[in-house]
Amino acid sequence: MSYTALYRKFRPAAFEDVKGQEHIVTTLKNQIKAERTSHAYLFCGTRGTGKTTIAKIFAKAVNCENQRDGSPCGECALCRAISAGASMNVIEIDAASNNGVDSVREIVDEVTYSPAEGKYKVYIIDEVHMLSIGAFNALLKTLEEPPSYVIFILATTEVHKIPITIMSRCQRYDFRRITIDTISGRIKELTEKEQVSIEEKAVRYIAKAADGSMRDALSLLDQCIAFHFGQELTYDKVLDVLGAVDTEVFSRLLRVVLDGDVTEAISLLEEIVMQGRELVQFVSDFTWYLRNLLLVKTADGMEDVIDISTENLLRLKEEAQMAENDVIMRYIRVLSELSGQIRYAAQKRILVEMTLIKLCRPSMETDTQSLLDRIRQLEDKMEKGMAMATAMPMAAPAGMGAGIPGGEGFGQGSYASAQEAEIRAQLPKAVPEDVKAVAGKWSAIVGEAVMPMKAYLKSAFPSLSGEGNLLVVVSDGLPFDYFRDSGHKEELERLIADFSGKEMKVEVQCARPGRNPEEIYPDLTKLVSQVINMEVEELDEEMEDLY
Repeated sequence: MSYTALYRKFRPAAFEDVKGQEHIVTTLKNQIKAERTSHAYLFCGTRGTGKTTIAKIFAKAVNCENQRDGSPCGECALCRAISAGASMNVIEIDAASNNGVDSVREIVDEVTYSPAEGKYKVYIIDEVHMLSIGAFNALLKTLEEPPSYVIFILATTEVHKIPITIMSRCQRYDFRRITIDTISGRIKELTEKEQVSIEEKAVRYIAKAADGSMRDALSLLDQCIAFHFGQELTYDKVLDVLGAVDTEVFSRLLRVVLDGDVTEAISLLEEIVMQGRELVQFVSDFTWYLRNLLLVKTADGMEDVIDISTENLLRLKEEAQMAENDVIMRYIRVLSELSGQIRYAAQKRILVEMTLIKLCRPSMETDTQSLLDRIRQLEDKMEKGMAMATAMPMAAPAGMGAGIPGGEGFGQGSYASAQEAEIRAQLPKAVPEDVKAVAGKWSAIVGEAVMPMKAYLKSAFPSLSGEGNLLVVVSDGLPFDYFRDSGHKEELERLIADFSGKEMKVEVQCARPGRNPEEIYPDLTKLVSQVINMEVEELDEEMEDLY
């Protein structure tokens, strides 16, 4: 006797056996008990969530001779005939291969004949969104006013493709993705019946990999049982069969990427490839790992939501302190773009290598998130003692107390002397760390400001006062008048404090009308840009070594 796949062998035969769709089951059972069934139903939802299964159970229930609380008995002649696919009362049509007008006209002709036995003829049209426009139009009138003994059940995974004229004639039921807990419970139940030993961790991984589809979960379980027939299914064995990567590898890869170590990232990918892991699955799982990391970092009490072990949760919490939110979101964005490209790519490994280099080297991109990641890497290097003087061998401007505002007369709207105006401002050798951090995040600070402050700050830049405080240099006229208001200045201080994490005294100044403010005041954002240029040169050298 031939083998029957698990998802077919254990397909629910009654409403009570259906898992994860209680809201639909309860409604249909109540309609059947009260004899208030509709003439047309639209079942929509992702694959493997029970649309066709519930449609068949419903067809049995409305024709069953011995209904039990709205559910079919499964023992009468009609129930057995429908289960065996031998009943003339239930007509199942695949719209993917019968999507023309002629196929629908055959249905329209057949509905004029009453059922030979039982109460109802039930037409189950699967993947109904595949019907042509002409076929939909041919079905409209019959769908709206079918004979009293006919029920239509339309099933689709892409409800947005269904014409509104069809949807308005049906009762719509949305099938939810089945939860990991529900799928795990079903897997345990079936493995006990099949006398298969399986680890809890392996059960949870299969349930998560199924992505809300019970059918996919049972297919994956069937695959794992066949590969390791007669053996206990452990977590490592399941990973081997599905070509997946252990969570610990994602942790190592994340730390390598955060350090910007391209060589180590490529070596780790080489290790994954040599183990025979599936790269599409690897990208998907790594993206999921970063999603969990973001949830842990941004909210408390997420243990139940992310569904991981205590050991992995502790590791995630540790890594959450190592990466900023915008950095993690950039990683997720880049990997999501890769997921859309890699599935049908001929050179999957090269695409993944390019993406890892892009993650390690944000200087290769020009968007805002990449810039913030470049600033984060710059700050890390500065904290580790990178010699800034080597990067910028400039002397401090003569007369620091007079050349940089903040000395005598500062804050009164005074201007620099003519002699100082002719000397172009130079970056100071020593800049306080707090001011340096604000300079590194200046574009992000401006981006978060509200109008009209945002417009005035676009032409401004951070500098350093003679007292070592943060000096914001703005254009003369309306911008300077705006920030002379104490309320607006306090609002700017709050905005900067949100980004720097510290309260900071902010001073505002402008240059002589008609003069470039940078000729008098040092622009600290140049400090960031000069170091980033150095990083680009270092990247070119590393790329030559790699290839």
